[in-house]
Amino acid sequence: MILPIVGYGDPVLRKVGEEITPEHPNLKEIIANMYETMYNAYGVGLAAPQVGLSIRLFVIDTTPFGEDEDLPIEEQQQLKGFKRTFINAKIVKEEGELWGFNEGCLSIPDVREDVYRHEKITVEYCDEDFIMKTEVFDGLVARVIQHEYDHIEGILFTDLISSLKKKIIKSKLQNIMDGKSRPDYRMKFYNKKGR
Repeated sequence: MILPIVGYGDPVLRKVGEEITPEHPNLKEIIANMYETMYNAYGVGLAAPQVGLSIRLFVIDTTPFGEDEDLPIEEQQQLKGFKRTFINAKIVKEEGELWGFNEGCLSIPDVREDVYRHEKITVEYCDEDFIMKTEVFDGLVARVIQHEYDHIEGILFTDLISSLKKKIIKSKLQNIMDGKSRPDYRMKFYNKKGR
């Protein structure tokens, strides 16, 4: 089922997600719905707070990035078919240079800014079967994970840009809160009447 994506301004996007157990109600259904919602919005990642759930869960499928012919072949291959569910994730190590990339977010439509993140991370997480894993990721995969991880920590990519850039996008953010943004997917706007 395609869920409405929570828009900028909603307090759920600022909460630190709660850890969950295998007994979490309807977990398999939530995960399936999150993938369906992400694909419907042409996203490469979606965190539970973005569908109104303050839990430590996010899903990723970087396959669309794998179609980018400007990337080296080996990175295209790494991105194609990289599909993972992260439950109770914890980034335990960040390494390498900070590098910039123009990021966007399904909860903040029509806003894109350069964000600097570490090139390599080590993550502990459970998969959808609650099997504990520790893995190292780099490049665009690491970036997508860091972006979604921030969501379960109550952080948005707009928190990571300069105060000047924040001033420049202020009216766009207000328009999102007021429901004046018109993405081509279902959204739930914070200030819109009758939400």
